[in-house]
Amino acid sequence: MDTQKVNLMDKIGFIGIGNMGYAMLKGATQVMPKEKFLFTDISAEKAGAVEKELGVKYVSDNLCCVKEAKYIIMAVKPQYYQNVIDEIKNEVKEEQIIISLAPNVTIQELKDRFEKDIRILRVMPNTPAMVLEGMTAGCYSNHDFSNEEKETLMQFFESFGEFEIVEENLISAVICASGSSPAYVYMFIEALADSAVRYGLPRDKAYKFAAQAVKGSAQMVLETGEHPGKLKDNVCSPAGTTIAAVEALEQCGLRNALFQASKACYRKAEKLD
Repeated sequence: MDTQKVNLMDKIGFIGIGNMGYAMLKGATQVMPKEKFLFTDISAEKAGAVEKELGVKYVSDNLCCVKEAKYIIMAVKPQYYQNVIDEIKNEVKEEQIIISLAPNVTIQELKDRFEKDIRILRVMPNTPAMVLEGMTAGCYSNHDFSNEEKETLMQFFESFGEFEIVEENLISAVICASGSSPAYVYMFIEALADSAVRYGLPRDKAYKFAAQAVKGSAQMVLETGEHPGKLKDNVCSPAGTTIAAVEALEQCGLRNALFQASKACYRKAEKLD
């Protein structure tokens, strides 16, 4: 049996190891064999540090990555996609699968850039993958994926969180819901902690209380299946402290702020701005 072919069938290669690529790789290697992965990066110094930390093979250039892996994750920023594609497109074979993380590059655009009808999985993950709490949405370019390939891809994405298949026209909405939203949550935690520090709570404890409240509340939504509004009502005692705070949030436009944030995010993802 051809050992090189077996390795190709098994391996997942990362082109680029920025914040999102690193989060996914770090999460996956906590669950899956490190030998399944390899990566490349423009910074040899950074790549060396990641290789030492995670125990994953670093290869010196993108072509090596393509030659050694079946599943190729394009984990570079969208503005660098064309340079990478020009470098690797002649080496990509029909049995390989390109996994795109770009928020505003469609499957058809990718095929046009590769100048061939390659198989593509377009995904939108998020950085909590690093702590095995990621949320990833994906859409396949066509139905020409074997059950084994889909199982491998699902195993990979579920190794660091949850994975859901959606239609491609919903990817921009996914970016609003989970792709970009961790940044909003961090802002909320920071602001909530600051507000508690104002009244004397030590900062380290304020961050812990606020972050754990967010984590626990999110888990309640996921595990109970209750509508978030009902769970909110359960905390709001008549004439109590919480309903007074909720009134202030409504007066200050919390909901509208989130609608406007999603609108800006969506328009950027759809290249409308």
